Amino acid sequence: MPQFVTTPLLRIAYETGGPDDGAPVLLLHGWPDDATTYGKVAPALNAAGFRTVTPWLRGFGETAFLSKDTIRSGEMVAMAQDALDLADALNLKTFAVVGHDWGARIAYALAILAPERVERIVAMSVGWQPGPLPTPNFEQARKYWYQWFMATERGAQAVHAGRKAFARIMWETWAPRGWFGEAEFERAARSFENPDWPDITVHSYRVRWGEAPKDPRYAELDDLLLSAKAISVPALMIQGGADTVTLPDTTANKEQYFTGGYRRVVLDGIGHFPTRESPDDVNRLLLGFLR
Repeated sequence: MPQFVTTPLLRIAYETGGPDDGAPVLLLHGWPDDATTYGKVAPALNAAGFRTVTPWLRGFGETAFLSKDTIRSGEMVAMAQDALDLADALNLKTFAVVGHDWGARIAYALAILAPERVERIVAMSVGWQPGPLPTPNFEQARKYWYQWFMATERGAQAVHAGRKAFARIMWETWAPRGWFGEAEFERAARSFENPDWPDITVHSYRVRWGEAPKDPRYAELDDLLLSAKAISVPALMIQGGADTVTLPDTTANKEQYFTGGYRRVVLDGIGHFPTRESPDDVNRLLLGFLR
């Protein structure tokens, strides 16, 4: 059962494990996934002496907004602030961050916005470079069909009406076939029943391409994020070699953007969900890097 903590905007559901005095590690999930993606990762970190904190992001699981009037923003900078608010509520002065997909984007943002608090980051399945997201090449744009679909009103309506079916397409097509079982998907899909999931999802993919307004609450942080030229926090990037949504070549050759140390590891035969597809490899890499 999750635990809960109240922050300025949210009642955040999270799981925690490991010794209370262990070095803290935030484990941030992606889309369309949830905190259970770390089900075979957190125990390995706990056994090695790390304290893990694994929240459900805004719009997922039992994480809920405190006010109906708060903008349901899917901006990565908003979720980075959520993570900092969670760390504050749990009295985590410094911590490492492990993020997958959306969680990887949040990890990069945290390294820029709070480098004095973030000791190391691990980003899976998403690369980083300075400035606004560039328009992808045609091959990558084709893989992003779901993002362009949600930019239309009909697409947004379809996501609201069939959230689980929509998410299932991603699980079935972003990695080699047969990588997950029915029970595994159903467990994660319960998190998509959150009433804010469709709005957060649609806004996140619209706003990143300039197709939706930003929440002015985060304007100053957003300016800092977009103006950053490099990341100074030590970073490990894990890329699935068989990822069919984030094409592997799009995350290559990013070393020049990391001044605190950077390593990229490609897992052959693994798709977009390395924490689920190959947890042993992920655990080996995480423990080697976080120690």
